[in-house]
Amino acid sequence: MPLPSLSFEFFPPQGVPASFRLWEAVGELAPLEPDFVSVTFATGGAQRDLTLDTVKTIKEHFDLTVAAHLTCCNATREETLAAAESYSAAGVLEIVALRGDPPSGTDTFCPHPDGFKDSCELISALEDLNRFKIRASAYPDPHPEAPSPHADVEWLKRKVDAGASSAITQFFFEAESYFRFRDACDAARIDVPIIPGILPIEDWVRMKNFANRCGAHVPAWLADAFDTALRDDRHDLLAISVCTELCSDLMDGGVENLHFYTLNKPHLTRDVVRALRTPRPTADLRYVA
Repeated sequence: MPLPSLSFEFFPPQGVPASFRLWEAVGELAPLEPDFVSVTFATGGAQRDLTLDTVKTIKEHFDLTVAAHLTCCNATREETLAAAESYSAAGVLEIVALRGDPPSGTDTFCPHPDGFKDSCELISALEDLNRFKIRASAYPDPHPEAPSPHADVEWLKRKVDAGASSAITQFFFEAESYFRFRDACDAARIDVPIIPGILPIEDWVRMKNFANRCGAHVPAWLADAFDTALRDDRHDLLAISVCTELCSDLMDGGVENLHFYTLNKPHLTRDVVRALRTPRPTADLRYVA
């Protein structure tokens, strides 16, 4: 079976210890030769500068293709496009264009009065610049604000029509979630690559809270398995096994790209990729007398 291409997501560090953790993570995963790495976007002037600095450092010191995130949150159209111009000046050729999450403590996204109202408007404006390969988000499990499962397919179709040339999904834990979404996208004539987003479970409790906020379904069997693993002090072993099996199931189903949400912690991602690159044992069918 051909190995999938890889990509990794990182986030900008805040503070010196976090910077060391980030550069350790990038240095650990860069030798795995990813197609690209992405850097998440922090809203607010100083935070945006931190995102840009992170992008520049990765490009300069690791010679990796960087897809910089860009959101509509808390900014005018001019400020958002100015951030895109800064990326372009830094040699960035790819942008992951997102609406962004509602402010902390709220459930509803409220666009800036002079800003982009959603990701489709942002993608369209970036497409008009004709400078970037644009990636969008996709949701195999229903987005918390989606009125129906098919609404996520309709939104992705709008993003592609606006100019997105590929999509990266929110994380999920059962391959069938991705395949069901992929089939629905095929039926809607969405013909761009839909890259599955993979989250190695570094912290079970934190992940459950994160999944609840973003609408990712946590199956009962997974909760039971981690409850047992935590009691037996086998959390990481289970995390690697579950993630490797998910990736293998996706590859068996024809997936050619995997995008890992690293949380700036490389070790589980590295171990999963190593497991995927280890040849699977084959049965010895020779007759033994």
